[in-house]
Amino acid sequence: MRTDSDLDALYARAAAATAAGSKSFYFATRFFPPAMARSAHAVYWFCRYTDDLVDEAASAEAARESIAGWECSLRRALDGAPPVHPVLAVFADTLRRHAIPAEYPLELVEGVKMDLGPVRYESFADLRVFCYRVASVVGLMMMHVIGFRGPAAGYAADLGIAMQLTNILRDVGEDLARGRLYLPRQEMLRFGYSEEKLRARVMDESFRSLMCFEVARAREYYDRAWDGIALLDPRGRFAVEVAARTYREILARIEAARYDVFTRRAVVPRRRKWLLAARAMILPAVRHSLGRIPFGKAANEIDS
Repeated sequence: MRTDSDLDALYARAAAATAAGSKSFYFATRFFPPAMARSAHAVYWFCRYTDDLVDEAASAEAARESIAGWECSLRRALDGAPPVHPVLAVFADTLRRHAIPAEYPLELVEGVKMDLGPVRYESFADLRVFCYRVASVVGLMMMHVIGFRGPAAGYAADLGIAMQLTNILRDVGEDLARGRLYLPRQEMLRFGYSEEKLRARVMDESFRSLMCFEVARAREYYDRAWDGIALLDPRGRFAVEVAARTYREILARIEAARYDVFTRRAVVPRRRKWLLAARAMILPAVRHSLGRIPFGKAANEIDS
């Protein structure tokens, strides 16, 4: 039986894992109240550990065995059995505290399984299923951690898709090295960019047109998600806005590099993150004075 002191130590490990694994997410959680940040770190630790079971496995067979065992342990924890693994112990505590539906972590496991075989997506509709499972459900879990009112779930799902599309576009080169191709085949054909060109890391006009199209779609999902931030508990609302703005900024960094996602990784410098946080703090007063400013337009107006 774990004591409160044991759980405190595990929450501290979750925070360290978050800081090491996602600088952008950890930066945003710094604007949460302490108890909310603890739970956010536990959610991240579970999601990251689950994903790493596939990404860091020595072989495909080892990955399948690891994720199958993990799913069994998760289901036992969801059924009320005391978790043995430290990640599940702190995650189960968070699930209980915030009444997070069991379907969300189970959906995440199904999404991670989609990376077990050769990764190819025929259409965006197919890719969207993956994005929902590995990212939208994270947003839905965080929605429960933060607290919400009204129809917030659809907005949270859209924000998750926006962020996962951002990850996919940023990591095209890294994923290719792992044998994963997330760009929908139909859209590659539409822009005249072949899989052979991608494997050769050709950055011609067809590739840039394809990436421009994909970046625009990701921005559309950020725009669709934006109004949902107002449905979150005010104590966590600001942190979500900071996270959304920081992640969206990655798209601008990809564009600034002329879509070179093969030889460099788009990152948002720490100084820029603080500027985005300051913008998020200032803009509510501007909106009140001038009327609502669209998400993307506000950023452009301040930069100009």
